[in-house]
Amino acid sequence: TVISVDGSSMRGVGSHMGVAADGSFEGSLSGGCIENAVVAEALEALKEGTPRFVRFGAGSPYIDIKLPCGGGLDIHFQPLENTDFIGMCVKAIKARKPFTLQLPNGGGAPELLSDLHGFDSVKEGHFFIKHIAVPKLIVLGHGASVVALARLAQQMHLEVEVLSSDPALVDELAADSFAAKHLPSPSDTAPLASDDCSAIVFLFHDHDWETELMAKAMELPHFYLGAMGGKIAHAARIEALRARGSSEEAIAAIRAPIGLFHSSRDPESLALSALSEIIKTYHETDFFGG
Repeated sequence: TVISVDGSSMRGVGSHMGVAADGSFEGSLSGGCIENAVVAEALEALKEGTPRFVRFGAGSPYIDIKLPCGGGLDIHFQPLENTDFIGMCVKAIKARKPFTLQLPNGGGAPELLSDLHGFDSVKEGHFFIKHIAVPKLIVLGHGASVVALARLAQQMHLEVEVLSSDPALVDELAADSFAAKHLPSPSDTAPLASDDCSAIVFLFHDHDWETELMAKAMELPHFYLGAMGGKIAHAARIEALRARGSSEEAIAAIRAPIGLFHSSRDPESLALSALSEIIKTYHETDFFGG
């Protein structure tokens, strides 16, 4: 586990790499510069059965291993004999439950904590590594832009859910193993559910489909809520939400038009623009704070 970073690094604090006793591994802690040395240290830690703490890059005892970026990484090695502990972590990840790994700075076993500490906080001889859910993208709408955004988000390893008024679109995405549901009417808000790590995006060309669903979305937890359409469409959207009784604060938080660059005329560009804004917003939230 990367505990601290000096200078530039391909991977951030909290990144993990798993090494098995046969030397096989999953994940990476750099761009390929130190992985072999990390495996060697991990095998020694497994052999001794005790945690260790090793510096790589600037200031490291490995004088022949240099990071091209000129930075340094402090890496914690934790032997894991208890597969139940690994199972607990995987279960929490699959359930999208935030948790903190407490890693010992000396001897002892790691623990899973339900409360959240900062990524690089140290207290009473332990390191605390916070885990939050990967972004979940909930796309509501119809048309080619829905498909383009869903597929791009899947390639970025986000969780993706699509709610659409178009049954053919739902069937197309469901055939490719997407979580896709058909919305029979604009008032069918029951399928819409989210958590704090969810981004909700509206891609309806027929904006009459939006009002009830968007009013529901504004009441749900999320870190991003955006909608397709220009200034005229958004002005009409605001008036419809006001007439329904939505708060000015919630309305003001809607991102419209969506995306880092606007006037996107093709589905793929719109998808790239929207997803870029979503990921940027995700990393600017307080999920990553102390």
